Amino acid sequence: MIHTGKQAETLKRMAVGRAKTSPLRVLAISSGKGGVGKTNVVTNLAYALSKRGKKVLIFDADMGLGNIHILLGLAPKFNLEQVLSGQKSVEDIIVQGPVGIEILPASSGVQELTQLNHEARLMIFEEFDRVSENYDFLIFDTGAGISSNVTYFCSAAHEILLIATTEPTSLTDVYALMKVLYQKHNQKYFRLIVNSVKSEKEALEVFRHLTAVTDKFLNHVSVEYLGYILNDANVPKAVRQQRAFMELYPYSKVSQCILDLSDKLLKEKINSSGDEFRPFFWKDAFQVR
Repeated sequence: MIHTGKQAETLKRMAVGRAKTSPLRVLAISSGKGGVGKTNVVTNLAYALSKRGKKVLIFDADMGLGNIHILLGLAPKFNLEQVLSGQKSVEDIIVQGPVGIEILPASSGVQELTQLNHEARLMIFEEFDRVSENYDFLIFDTGAGISSNVTYFCSAAHEILLIATTEPTSLTDVYALMKVLYQKHNQKYFRLIVNSVKSEKEALEVFRHLTAVTDKFLNHVSVEYLGYILNDANVPKAVRQQRAFMELYPYSKVSQCILDLSDKLLKEKINSSGDEFRPFFWKDAFQVR
């Protein structure tokens, strides 16, 4: 099969095959508001990182309403509920996704898991401590809103990536999440991805609106513009087929945006010797406040 120059470049960027040599990076991807495409971003970003030879574990941290497995057409036999009850280990419940992505499924429709207590959270992170050396990236797909589960998983990550759209309510809710994370968890650094935009110009306008508010009311908080994702009709098509759009439409404009985001993350030089990126730092985030 002959590929165009653009397609050949895409295939090169998605080349597979590399042993784990880098320290674990823990990303929390959140939004404050539901319906902004957060889980789709998580799934496809993980797909891009995995195609680049990185070992990725997604933790579906939307307790009680987990849906990554649905998005990928998977049917887990077990979920986090069995881990917390002591019936299973993390390894027992992990399911294999496309291109080697591994997924730790949450439960669905279990109200008790929407408000995990301190002991349950510590148990989860002790399990992560045990298996984390097997991965390059651990990605938390948090729930929407500002519940204690959302803020705890955000505060336990190396990096917090926030997903916003052009909707005013999306910006309001992202700001509310940053405010809570700053005031209650002393989180000061956030990275913004603007989803479903017509152009990067539109994405930058969203970023400017958000930083104008944070500069005025949260003057110790820093927000970095990480990138944008274009609106693309292939996204709902992939959702209906329960597949990653990176898999079905690798040359689409939305897939190119995800590749650009993965490139930015992979090209960054991470100082693994400092406290900020030590592998098992997250227990500090779970001290009683």
